[in-house]
Amino acid sequence: MSGPSSDPRPARSRARLLEAATTLLRTGGPNAVTIDAVTRTANVARATLYRHFSSANDLMAAAFMGLLSPAPMPPAEGSLRDRLIAVVEGWAESIAEVPAMLTAMTWMASGPDVGPYPDVREADSDAVGTLRSRIVQLYSVPFDAILDSPQAAEELDETDRIQTIALLIGPLILGKLSTVADFDYRACAEAAVDGFLATHARKPSEITSASTEPAGA
Repeated sequence: MSGPSSDPRPARSRARLLEAATTLLRTGGPNAVTIDAVTRTANVARATLYRHFSSANDLMAAAFMGLLSPAPMPPAEGSLRDRLIAVVEGWAESIAEVPAMLTAMTWMASGPDVGPYPDVREADSDAVGTLRSRIVQLYSVPFDAILDSPQAAEELDETDRIQTIALLIGPLILGKLSTVADFDYRACAEAAVDGFLATHARKPSEITSASTEPAGA
């Protein structure tokens, strides 16, 4: 009885397709990632592409996955403000220099491959859904590490997690979309954190009373 196929050609073909799509995406944006361009760059047939990816959207989503940078994690020590600024400045650098995630979000928000009927949106394919989940996870993980900590529980009022991320990261995204050449991402990051803390931090008297209140009171 013969064992499982060990033919390496399918894996090599998929790798070439992903490499071609990722290169086209990095250098030319989503509009450059066409079936013809990818198959020509990878030197494979269209039929081979469709054996690995059911649609151009799935190929694009897989290419975006390869461009996403790791999330900037907060330092283990420091004040709440310092830890938040470290994360937001990390995202500021990523958005300013390597905006792959922002490009992916814009692509998904526009409705991948909606064709002539932009009011008709089909459900995400598995690949697009995976990309969407990965982006949400990347944005959430560093803030979860801070906002789920005892430090945040003591110093902050209860917050909506998605709203918090929008308040802290949203201004950076707007700065990128503005195309202002000398936009100060670092100053914007600090202002976003200070604004968030000004509206969500507990007053010193509330922190003191909470820390001195006996358990079970």
